[in-house]
Amino acid sequence: AQLLCMAIFTILFAAMGFLSPANRGALLMAQLLLYVLLGSVAGYVTARLYKTFKGKSWQKATTLVALGFPGVAFVIFFVMNVIALTQGSSDAVPFTTMLILLVLWFGISTPLVFFGAYFGYKQEAIEFPVNTSNIPREIPDQPWFMGIPFTLLVGGILPFGACFVELYFILSSVWMDQYYYVFGFLLLVFIILVVTCAEITVLFCYFQLCGENYHWWWRSFCTAGSTALYVFFYSFVYFKQLEASKTAATYVLYFGYMGLASLALFLMTGYLGVASSLWFNKTIFASIKID
Repeated sequence: AQLLCMAIFTILFAAMGFLSPANRGALLMAQLLLYVLLGSVAGYVTARLYKTFKGKSWQKATTLVALGFPGVAFVIFFVMNVIALTQGSSDAVPFTTMLILLVLWFGISTPLVFFGAYFGYKQEAIEFPVNTSNIPREIPDQPWFMGIPFTLLVGGILPFGACFVELYFILSSVWMDQYYYVFGFLLLVFIILVVTCAEITVLFCYFQLCGENYHWWWRSFCTAGSTALYVFFYSFVYFKQLEASKTAATYVLYFGYMGLASLALFLMTGYLGVASSLWFNKTIFASIKID
């Protein structure tokens, strides 16, 4: 939810002209500050969903949200930065900037996550329209097209197909020093991506419930999140077009940053899948008439 809100606000501000594409530092700074300030959103959403699914270790869940993805991102960025320093790259970040990132992480983002989680746990859990049994039902054998490999294969290809053309221009802007100006069109593509992820996840969730398989939450997360796998695989195809020196450092830097971007996309689209499936389940079961 935090990454999704960050992406929405960043694209909106850029489309309205507040962020100039000529000043890439301002765009990156806006993304970083938005992510830090939206920590309360991540804490609140985590608390509501965790309470809805009757989780008990709420301190552990909140801590994982505050330290999980930011910790992975910081470690990858630190390693990439060390490699860039050893190669004498001008893109390397000084040590003081790394300290500022740590201050933003532990001084602002982490407290905001716990702040949002506090209010989230104060709220009532999301109520379901029907009562669920405490005795789990036996799940019958599922058809081949409802297996995890097939759902991951199909669930990600449609959202990726909706945005891969725009992805080419974004990668060209990042890796080939080209300017990207069409943020209005990017906003439209982003909306199509969100709608496509929600639709394909709801479709597979419906098929799954028809097969009497009620374990829909992690399947929905992975179905929508598989879009990131296609983005990461596409980065291999795009790498062949780069005219950079094919040294070991080049491979590590390129695929390290693309892997981090794909991980962020996986978490963002995965949340979209879970949220859309939760809304879909509440809607269809609310229409059931119990005499």
